[in-house]
Amino acid sequence: MISEWKKFGLDKWEYGANFYPSNAINQLEMWQEETFSPELIDRELSFAAGIGMNIMRVYLHDLLFDADADGFLKRMEKFLEISSAHGMKIIFVFFDDCWKSEFKLGKQPDPQPFTHNSGWIQSPGAKATADLQQYPRLERYIRTVVRHFADDRRILMWDLYNEPGNGESGDNILKDDYPKAASLQLLKAAFSWARAEHPIQPLSSGIWCWGDIMDELIKVQLAESDVVSFHCYGKPEVLSERIQTMRFLAGGRPVICTEFMARTAGSTFAGSFPLFEYFGCPAICWGLVKGKSNTTYPWKWSKEKGVPPIPFHDVFNPDGSLLCPDEQAVFDQYGQTIKTTS
Repeated sequence: MISEWKKFGLDKWEYGANFYPSNAINQLEMWQEETFSPELIDRELSFAAGIGMNIMRVYLHDLLFDADADGFLKRMEKFLEISSAHGMKIIFVFFDDCWKSEFKLGKQPDPQPFTHNSGWIQSPGAKATADLQQYPRLERYIRTVVRHFADDRRILMWDLYNEPGNGESGDNILKDDYPKAASLQLLKAAFSWARAEHPIQPLSSGIWCWGDIMDELIKVQLAESDVVSFHCYGKPEVLSERIQTMRFLAGGRPVICTEFMARTAGSTFAGSFPLFEYFGCPAICWGLVKGKSNTTYPWKWSKEKGVPPIPFHDVFNPDGSLLCPDEQAVFDQYGQTIKTTS
């Protein structure tokens, strides 16, 4: 099946962003009927298309399906209609172990000033992940969504589980007190449920924790992924090593970086794009438009530190201007490269 996944273009250099509209603090606010914003989504995806982006990675949430499955699927259809009009291919993410474990439907909290990603939430959450009685509804969620879109080529890939084992801080450090065994069990189940629907799209779960490449979670991610995906917020020399490691472990499968770009940590467009292009590795930065996520502030930022001189994540201001105007030259160069090789 390796050649089949390459037909999706996952073995060549392209780039995009992890997307949520600027008026959404989390997955619920993006997708709930009351706050779903097609016009804003259309506008912000036009910004992305203007700099050569053609992949968007987008998070879903189990509570959205539980509350209104038909409405949720219709909103997903609308999103795909909008994104397709801008030439975007979509990666949907089902589960996520990062950030807040307590959440509910309805009005979402306002952003905490100076706090990175203050409203982002886990799915299904630490308690549900460890509760086997939740599995029937989680299976129904994944299988219904995958079945509905199983033949839809607007979807590039299903990313079944984001950063399994990370925990509430979301700072890329595997926590000893997080129920890692529960995440491992749910990770295995998620692959089984999705594969049972025989989608034409490949399945994946991104490797993010690099302390022990033989960790049980990583073993499952590598064994089950049709496309090997990974996260890297490191400097160019770290990124180069990670790409080569992933290519070796992938054994011929396509490799894609589904999270990168943290400017003040040394992960920049200018430093990363040459490597992604050289290795033919699609790449997806974190964040598109500055907004409620507060991801222009670095991890573990505080009010006492004030406004950072350089935005941590995100690409655009809400008016469509670049947060870092000097990046325009990078997008001009590499966006044109994509157009001439597509």
